[in-house]
Amino acid sequence: MPYLYPKDDKYRSLEVKNNENVSLIYHNIFDYPLTFAELIKWAVGSGAKDLINTLSKKDILIKKNGDFYFLQGRDGLIYKRLLREKISDKKLAVAKKAAFYLSKIPTIKMVAVTGALAMRNAGEDADIDLMIVTQKNTLWTTRLFTLLLLDILGLPRRKYGEKNQKDKLCLNIWLDEKDIYWRKRNIFIAHEICQIIPLVNKDKTYQKFIYKNRWIYDFWPNSVKLLGEKDIKILERSRKYKFISECFNLLVLLTLEPLSFWLQYQFMKRKITKEKVSKTRALFHPYDWSKAIHARLQI
Repeated sequence: MPYLYPKDDKYRSLEVKNNENVSLIYHNIFDYPLTFAELIKWAVGSGAKDLINTLSKKDILIKKNGDFYFLQGRDGLIYKRLLREKISDKKLAVAKKAAFYLSKIPTIKMVAVTGALAMRNAGEDADIDLMIVTQKNTLWTTRLFTLLLLDILGLPRRKYGEKNQKDKLCLNIWLDEKDIYWRKRNIFIAHEICQIIPLVNKDKTYQKFIYKNRWIYDFWPNSVKLLGEKDIKILERSRKYKFISECFNLLVLLTLEPLSFWLQYQFMKRKITKEKVSKTRALFHPYDWSKAIHARLQI
């Protein structure tokens, strides 16, 4: 496989392993050059064996400028990444402010930044994607209180049909803590899970989410730290269960939760296309980027 060895001092020769090379190609789709540490962090694993076999045979030239590695001819990505990092930091400040208030809702177990913003790669006009994990059996009641709280506080949130999404909170992933396993598996979804940034993390819900979805390590084995099964069992035992919390949970389940689900479902059912809505999860991102990414990778 050929590599570029420029004579200019600001570049230096490099050797990139096949799984790191595939990662460079993958992140190139998102206009995202990688640092040396990120090359290691985002080196693909055995789950992407077909990708490694296919893409490592392509005639790709890899270049380094300063701290960043990228494909030949894409030097402009460095400026784009640095600019997007500044833009993203402003959006993250909005997300952290919202997360501070949302953490006061007792049935919210986790608030996390997802999508491009989680990689600090958001464009100027992008919204702020958030994932919410709720206490079991309280998803729709929690969602109702959450939306009301954001509106009362005047925090901008993206609503159905709005074209202007800049800097608006988009709460597009809702999961009940008993239903946090992601059923669909591919390299794109694995990356989306690996890159999330937890802002609120009660009872180590983030660690449990990663553990439940540990299949992501087949694709990105170095991406996030895995909580061991022994640690998970200790966590589960330690919270079996706060009596007051359980009583509140039962009260919500028997009274508010069915009504909250019915009201919200009636409001949204005529608008649903490919969104996934059930009593334990609500996924409001109808476009499946997995297919587009796979097409770009020419699998």
